[in-house]
Amino acid sequence: MGRFINPFTDTGFKRIFGQEMSKPVLIKFLNALLQDERSITDLQFLDKEQIGIYDGDRSLIYDVLCETETGEKIIVEMQNRYQPYFKERSIYYAARAIVEQGERGREWRYDLKAVYLVAFMDFQLSDSEKFRIDVALMDMEEHTVFSDKVRLIYLQLPCFTKREEDCESDFDRMIYVLKHMDVFDRMPWAAKDAVFTRLGEIAEVAALKPEERRQYETDVKHYRDTLAVMTGQFMQGEEKGRAEGRAEGRAEGRAEGLVEGKLKGRAEGICDTARNLKRMGLPIAVIVEATGLTETEIEGL
Repeated sequence: MGRFINPFTDTGFKRIFGQEMSKPVLIKFLNALLQDERSITDLQFLDKEQIGIYDGDRSLIYDVLCETETGEKIIVEMQNRYQPYFKERSIYYAARAIVEQGERGREWRYDLKAVYLVAFMDFQLSDSEKFRIDVALMDMEEHTVFSDKVRLIYLQLPCFTKREEDCESDFDRMIYVLKHMDVFDRMPWAAKDAVFTRLGEIAEVAALKPEERRQYETDVKHYRDTLAVMTGQFMQGEEKGRAEGRAEGRAEGRAEGLVEGKLKGRAEGICDTARNLKRMGLPIAVIVEATGLTETEIEGL
């Protein structure tokens, strides 16, 4: 186990972003994320569990829910494995945070505060290679913002490929640290920025209490088991592609067709496997081992 916690685990993510002692880290991240748009000087953590608004309505639990000093709600979520309806789920989460602002009585005039949802994703939401996807309510013809009350920001971590020396902004440095934290022997930029010093203190595995350490070790095992299962599933898909290619070649009844079918089936199966593994956010080294493709070939998919 490394020196620092894995932020893609439930325990790790909430320790880094979801408690009072980590507030400076969260503020630093949000200001870097929203640079030139707004500046947050303080925030408070809210109850992460939102009870249903009518009988039979399901409650939901955010990873992190906070409120700025001017009343904006900010939801921060971590999703470490692919989920088919994650976009829909994130929209629902933001909508619930808006609905919760409703007030009883005749005097309320729908004076809504903006809701921001920031989603860290250890996979790709779509085939887009963009690291950051910003979504707002837009006028489709004019391509202008219709309302600033809803903002969804998706961070596709597999698409962030900068090295330490390439990180020039606070935002780049925060993302780089979060993505690679669990393999660090030291915390980068700690000597120059007190927030990174604080982050290093919070994220030290040795700083966890015994109960927290046990929960964290359980989370890490679950995280690794999830990656192993996903890898196995896609390797099975690769073998299925090969088998279909062989069957296609035999059906053509000619040696040339057999060879072409095998090659085509194998190539397509391997590429599909690699593409899906990449979308799920598995490390490039794992994809290389699972498919036999080179790093260059994988990065080009």
